[in-house]
Amino acid sequence: MLTIDAALERLTLLIDRAKQAGATAADAIYVEDASVSAQVRLGELEDVSRSEGAEIGLRVFAGNQVASVSTSDLSTQGFDALVERVVAMAKAAPSDPYAGLAPEELLLKGDVPDLDLYDATTVDADLLKMDALAAEEAARSVPGVTNSEGASASAGEVVIAIATSHGVAHGYRTTSHGVSATVIAEGKDGMERDYDYASARHRSDLMAAEDVGRRAGERTVRRVNPIKLASETMPVVFDPRIASGLIGHLIGAITGSSIARKSSFLLDARGKQVFAPGITIREEPLRQRGLRSRPMDGEGLPTRELDIVSDGVLTTWLMESASARQLGERPTGHASRGISGPPGTSVGNLMLMPGTVSREDMLRDIKRGIYVVELIGMGVNGITGDYSRGAAGFLIENGEITTPVSEITIASNLKDMFASLVPASDLELRYGIDAPTVLLPRMTVAGN
Repeated sequence: MLTIDAALERLTLLIDRAKQAGATAADAIYVEDASVSAQVRLGELEDVSRSEGAEIGLRVFAGNQVASVSTSDLSTQGFDALVERVVAMAKAAPSDPYAGLAPEELLLKGDVPDLDLYDATTVDADLLKMDALAAEEAARSVPGVTNSEGASASAGEVVIAIATSHGVAHGYRTTSHGVSATVIAEGKDGMERDYDYASARHRSDLMAAEDVGRRAGERTVRRVNPIKLASETMPVVFDPRIASGLIGHLIGAITGSSIARKSSFLLDARGKQVFAPGITIREEPLRQRGLRSRPMDGEGLPTRELDIVSDGVLTTWLMESASARQLGERPTGHASRGISGPPGTSVGNLMLMPGTVSREDMLRDIKRGIYVVELIGMGVNGITGDYSRGAAGFLIENGEITTPVSEITIASNLKDMFASLVPASDLELRYGIDAPTVLLPRMTVAGN
């Protein structure tokens, strides 16, 4: 793989050529990745795959006209063709009054913070095969597991470099390690399936493959022989694995593009009480070894810790430069840049901070409710906040998780859900966007 310095040298050369060809401004991104994975099923190796590649994306401006192209041809001839094509495209594009690079005074200055995102540990296909086999064996050893859909293990490395015509030239390197398992259990009413997975920047931080497999097996066996319910209104508790999805709906509603298009159910909510007092949702993009850590955003702005929700109050929109200009504001360091197209919006490590009540005490106070472990479908309206998802999980009866249930739908409105949400104290940082167990005191549960 290229060194970061070599990648930045290529980007700087490409930007210089774009300006010589008539561009008034330009930025470019280099992404190189390499990965290897092993897939097993029923104790046998099914597949080993390797992939590697490098691409450059170039965005140029001709005044307020903009165009983007990408290429995997990194030769001199390839650069020449890329520049010629994209400059011609920009000059023919319609004018966009909000187009432009990020404000120069906001750019990351000095050295890129070292977030310890790179692990030099050598991982080969044989080691990944052993991990996958260990995960599947542990899952299949759980009493009640009858079949397997397989297990996998992977390792990857990525180099990211960003340069702009007004002074940014930064890059960083990351690694990732992962393991997963999916198994089946059969009961008198049919088969049930569940899974577990783990990922980490450093292999030494990765959950043991055996633990991942055991959790997958235990989750699956608990779901055998589900019952169906009549429709009623009751408390609904979200398992931590899916509770983080609620944060995702919040993020989608507060991006600058959603606000600028007036297509968000939280359009007028900045600075207002959206969650109950005491609720905090924190972004930590500079966390050491974090799964979503990054020292800068996709436009070269530094990232920083931020309480997106503080004491229940929504504090900010999440804006890249174009939407910030449209809203008359400044970008917030949340730009996400792909190889082609304009920047979007993304967040770093995000977490719903834990509450004060334990999971056990939270459940103890519920006479009858639902504990949800799986959500199905995408029935969320980002404009109105209406929420309706297929779900599966367990009955909560007199404070205890009891019988598995399936084929239900849970429904409410995200405004009401956010306002009444209660987090438990059991937060674990596993996925990059994390939440503890979450109680929604009142939702419509539709069954038979």
